[in-house]
Formats: sequence, C-alpha cells, structure tokens
Amino acid sequence: MKIEYDPVHDLLNLEFLAGVLIVDSMEVDGVVFDYAADRRIVAIEILDASKRTTSQAMNVIDFSVVKSSS
Repeated sequence: MKIEYDPVHDLLNLEFLAGVLIVDSMEVDGVVFDYAADRRIVAIEILDASKRTTSQAMNVIDFSVVKSSS
C-alpha cells in the first residue's frame, strides 16, 4: 500500500495494487475509486483533500496493521 499527497493539486491517493491497470473509475462526492478489470479497488483518491480532512494531511498519518490472533 502506498499513500501519497500532492500539495500542488491537493490530492490524497491511497494505492492498494501497484502496477494494476485501472479500467474504471467512479467519483462519489469528491472521492474517486479506481477499479481493475476484476473489480478490485486499485486506488482511492480524495480530491481537495485539505478541505475534506486537514490542511496538513500528511502530518496526521497514524498507520497500524491489525493482525488476527487465530
């Protein structure tokens, strides 16, 4: 997974599947979902990210991975 913020265009991009071709995109209220041919989500883009989250979007990242104990 890759997280990128473009301050020039105010875009926050969450990429889940690197190198996978995007064949379809759908925008819902300023959030763009990019899909592969098999309908897996390749990436999610947040347009006008600083207006939707915080003006310092990359300064508040708190990343954690929750693993199952089974």
